[in-house]
Amino acid sequence: MNPTEKQVSYKITNSYCTLNEKTSNTKNVWVVFHGIGYLSKYFLKYFKGLDPQENYIIAPQAASKYYLNGKYTHVGASWFTKDNTQQEVENAMNYLDEVYKAEDLGSATNLIVLGYSQGVSVATRWVAKKRIKLSQLILCSGGLPKELKAKDFLHLGDSKVSMIYGNKDPYLDKERLDNEKLKLKQLFPENLTVIPFEGIHEMKPSILETLV
Repeated sequence: MNPTEKQVSYKITNSYCTLNEKTSNTKNVWVVFHGIGYLSKYFLKYFKGLDPQENYIIAPQAASKYYLNGKYTHVGASWFTKDNTQQEVENAMNYLDEVYKAEDLGSATNLIVLGYSQGVSVATRWVAKKRIKLSQLILCSGGLPKELKAKDFLHLGDSKVSMIYGNKDPYLDKERLDNEKLKLKQLFPENLTVIPFEGIHEMKPSILETLV
């Protein structure tokens, strides 16, 4: 007989990390999604160059943690895999609902959402599924989920959308890069800016600092 897969639901607790303080001087609230292999507390290092008085950064944490490189020393995390992806996405959305409420993101006047690498698929699904209203959507070196359509982002209006990528990124060969650009232009026909840089699969804080 073949194995039977069953499910149960249960309550879990997950963390997230923030950088700087949210005060009356805060102009920009960021929600930033790390890539595979990161922890949120380490991902925040890329945002330390932003003015701490004006920028408050929230980094959600992917729930699936594991040891990197098989050496049982450094820990990383993944948002989801190809196995039971739909359920993992739903779990992530439920978690992000709680972060949204805890940080009162509905009151943020200038919300910036960023995804890096695997975080692009989380950021775009969250913005689409939860109809998140924002001023900027920044997509760094990642791929878009196939199921998303232009209608999923109509609520963004004239919000700015930026695609940032390294011209020597080994994960973005010419064919995939062309496909990603085409998909982005279909999703965001009026408000897309494409920003290539000299480099590989990496974050570029210097570019982020020009966007605010």
